[in-house]
Amino acid sequence: MITAIFVHTLAAASPAPGGARDPKAEMISTFVMLGLFSVIFYFAVIRPQRLRTKEMENKLKTLKPGDKILTSGGILGTIITIKDKSLSIRSEDTKLEIIKSAVTEITERRGESVEAKS
Repeated sequence: MITAIFVHTLAAASPAPGGARDPKAEMISTFVMLGLFSVIFYFAVIRPQRLRTKEMENKLKTLKPGDKILTSGGILGTIITIKDKSLSIRSEDTKLEIIKSAVTEITERRGESVEAKS
């Protein structure tokens, strides 16, 4: 179907033998191609990023004390307490408070490994 539209728009934009180009056909061809590239860009880039963002938001909502996490700074820790926008974690002998958006991965959920669930 896409190939047929592409061929049709190219045929409409090409000049007739011995004649001048039709500016309306060229404009329509340009808009069709722009629309086609926009749709491809949406499904290749924008939509997958939105799905990843939504998935991460859902993971952050399900965090519980005792879960082991990895932060964007490379810190591995266990959640102690959860506040509105931040988490208190323990990493070895250090207690840290981080913002929720710094969590990049949940490595374990209260004793069960995330890889075992998948």
